[in-house]
Amino acid sequence: MAVLDLFCSSRMPKIAVVQAGSRVYDTPATISLLEKYTQEAAKNGADLVLFPEVTSVTDIFPCPEAFIGGYPKGLDFGVVLGLRSDEGRNEYARYFNGSITAEGEESNRVAKIAQDNNIWIVAGVVEREGSTLYCSVFFYSSQGKLETVHRKLLPTALERVVWGQGDGSTMTVVQSPIGKIGAAICWENYMPLYRVTLYSKGVEVYLAPTVDSRDEWLPTMQTIALEGRCFVVSACQFLRAADFPEGHVVRSMHKDEEVLIRGGSCAVNPLGKVLLTPDFTKEGVKYVDLDLSIIPKARFDLDPVGHYSRPDVFQLRVNEDKKSTVVFEK
Repeated sequence: MAVLDLFCSSRMPKIAVVQAGSRVYDTPATISLLEKYTQEAAKNGADLVLFPEVTSVTDIFPCPEAFIGGYPKGLDFGVVLGLRSDEGRNEYARYFNGSITAEGEESNRVAKIAQDNNIWIVAGVVEREGSTLYCSVFFYSSQGKLETVHRKLLPTALERVVWGQGDGSTMTVVQSPIGKIGAAICWENYMPLYRVTLYSKGVEVYLAPTVDSRDEWLPTMQTIALEGRCFVVSACQFLRAADFPEGHVVRSMHKDEEVLIRGGSCAVNPLGKVLLTPDFTKEGVKYVDLDLSIIPKARFDLDPVGHYSRPDVFQLRVNEDKKSTVVFEK
């Protein structure tokens, strides 16, 4: 469907927002959970299903930021300034082995799930390339194709111990049944120049998979929606201690039903109206209908990269080249 058709169509595209936690250190089980929620979303008429950022753990073990692969919240991997421990190396190896590759078996399975259910899937993953891990978002079309990958540009704080930095080549915005979509992962949403880059690419539905369940997250999403005059949809994990394997130290420290990541998924329209109010009580799927005809109305008085900008005063230069340590010249 053309962009103009989306703006003028009487049918509003629907997005499913999944608030669930990964099955920690069990990538096959997490993908099965993804399949379950994708099937539910498709049966309820969703055009796209959004999963949270990589998976999360507790105060001392992995937590959700990427849905597939897990987010090692609270883990220090045995790192102190100038020293690494053998125990930390072993923990990293376990984490590394739960990651996936863009063209690997696990990714191909997710692509098949998208195709079988005729729905787009956007999910946070721990991506592996060579011996480096990245916090990424994979975009799968309803035809079963991995359309694009976005890698987190700058891991936050100790995340830099386990994740590499994405480069400018993955800051993509792609056309989908719900409009032009792009993603900012967790605290990338506090990088104003990256936000402007997405605005300049015409993002209409700005996806923000996260692990940030603070009360401050919703006003952040409202600010971005108002600034970019776009829909903003954020999926956050909901994780209980029982999502850890039997015998895991987390299970010994917390009761199975204790909530470790409380969710707070939300959605906001281009004029700042909250369409999906955060729920901090349970796992599940919420649905949001997107009236794309609001976008040109919202941009009537504010287009951050058009009539409400001053290129004669401010300009942003963006390097979209793919970076490689080794460049072979002919």
